[in-house]
Amino acid sequence: MSDLEKAAREAVEAADNTELTRQIAAILAAQQLLNQQQAPTPAPRQEFDAKKWLVIGGVVVSVGLVASLFAVAIAIGAVCATACLLILRGLWADFQKGK
Repeated sequence: MSDLEKAAREAVEAADNTELTRQIAAILAAQQLLNQQQAPTPAPRQEFDAKKWLVIGGVVVSVGLVASLFAVAIAIGAVCATACLLILRGLWADFQKGK
């Protein structure tokens, strides 16, 4: 084999190695880009909003007061209805006796 054939074969192998090296470099660069894109970004932490919590507290207190007033109104109505029925029962008993 002549020196010219050896040089030609080595030149072909060097060209193949150069192409393989370029492909490996391109694959590594693509993997680095994918890793950078897939890194999760932490959600921004919201600041404490006192106005929001004051509004929520005010609504809760208002609803609680309305509910308690409604419960008191029902209790007063139940007491009045019971008293009315007791009075009517007494009147009916007196009417049945002939008084």
